[in-house]
Amino acid sequence: MTADVDLTVRPPGHHILRDRFLAADSRLFNAVATRHWPGAHPMLPRLSRAANHGVLWFATAAALAATRSPRARRAAARGVASLALASATINTLGKRSVRRPRPALDNVPLMRQLKRQPITTSFPSGHSASAAAFATGVALESRGWGAAVAPVAAAVALSRVYTGVHFPSDVLVGAALGVGAAYAVRGLVPTRDQLPAPGRPHVDAPALPDGDGLVVVANRAAATADRVHALRDALPAAETVECEPEDVKAELEKAAAHARVLGVCGGDGTVNAAAEVALRHGLPLAVLPGGKLNHFAYDLGVEDARDLSRALSRGEAVRVDLGHFASGETQGHFLNTFSLGVYPELVGERERWERLIGGWPAGVIAALRVLRSDRRPLQATLRGRPHPLWLLFAGNGTYHRMGLTPARRYDLADGLLDVRIVHGGRRPALRLLAAAIAGPLTRSPAHAAVRVRQLRVEGIAPGTPLAYDGEVAVAEGDLTLRKLPEALTVYRPLRLH
Repeated sequence: MTADVDLTVRPPGHHILRDRFLAADSRLFNAVATRHWPGAHPMLPRLSRAANHGVLWFATAAALAATRSPRARRAAARGVASLALASATINTLGKRSVRRPRPALDNVPLMRQLKRQPITTSFPSGHSASAAAFATGVALESRGWGAAVAPVAAAVALSRVYTGVHFPSDVLVGAALGVGAAYAVRGLVPTRDQLPAPGRPHVDAPALPDGDGLVVVANRAAATADRVHALRDALPAAETVECEPEDVKAELEKAAAHARVLGVCGGDGTVNAAAEVALRHGLPLAVLPGGKLNHFAYDLGVEDARDLSRALSRGEAVRVDLGHFASGETQGHFLNTFSLGVYPELVGERERWERLIGGWPAGVIAALRVLRSDRRPLQATLRGRPHPLWLLFAGNGTYHRMGLTPARRYDLADGLLDVRIVHGGRRPALRLLAAAIAGPLTRSPAHAAVRVRQLRVEGIAPGTPLAYDGEVAVAEGDLTLRKLPEALTVYRPLRLH
């Protein structure tokens, strides 16, 4: 019977370096344990317990999301995603790769110790990884919110040594893994400053340091009051008019008669109406997002009153394209999208249910009712060939995906319509789903996508529903879609951060 022999070849001094490192780690742990930290008790132990299972960070994310700021909501989502990746990495790889025992508590005052001591291995610190991941994720999306969260995250990391449950190296390595997790998430889902800026070409526009000459029309139905107040605080000389949805167009016309800059606060439909008026009167447009989706404002780079007031005070603006559609006497412009087929019916069904049960549930019911009903594809002629269609979509500018992010436009003056067609056939729901998953500029037997400057669709039955920027109308026959390149001047900050 022979004894086991360790044949592992190690470099000279391997044990010496390891022992020195562990000894230094222990000395630093004891220095923290024996030192008096004014004001640290009972704050740090409570903070350490609050971070158990990520509760502290989920609560912080909820608080950020409750601010209704798009930037804060993105920061919260990125922080939670980074935390989730860091936690999964620590629990599946970190804790199992190095089975280091917890520190001895001999030198840790009893009042500092946690009531329930952890039973997992010590290396690396999961609490520190989660804290660093969340704080870094938030900071990558919003430096301001990151600066607010960072001291709390640092205190949580310190609390793990202070309460005697981790060595300093456990905390440092855990924090490093957390930072790495946040950057890994950024590799999958780019932050706002990584995305190409949609603002070009730049154009001179009136600079209104105090807002004098700006008239903002706000749609009350879009819950815009707080945003309008924030803009008024930043630009006290601006004139604001809050009105009901049925009065928006009339108020926009009144505002355009005496404004140097026409402003609007509301959803995409309200912004569309303002763009029509601004185009007709030759005025620059200032868009303050106030609806549910705010596609145009967000793609433009304006997320809140701070962004817009900065652009207005400095006179920073860009030229953007408009889409135009005409079908008989029915015509108009679109800033975002135009569609025929299933989508207009979805919009109509959603509006019928929205006032009763709210936006999101209404959208689900509308989709189920439209896609499960017995219907035939739309019959149309494209480029001289008949096509049965479930959907024809045209975007004002090319929609892209970057990483796992939803479709966005990076250029609002590219002179192109992003046209996608879902061919007719059996099972419209599956075809629409396949088209959505495949991406904006791919082809398949179920759908096609092209980029063109103009498109003519013939053979459309009069009365066929169409939708543009969330509004619904009906076609009166053949349809023409075209671009109006750089037709509108819109304010946006040249630097987003």
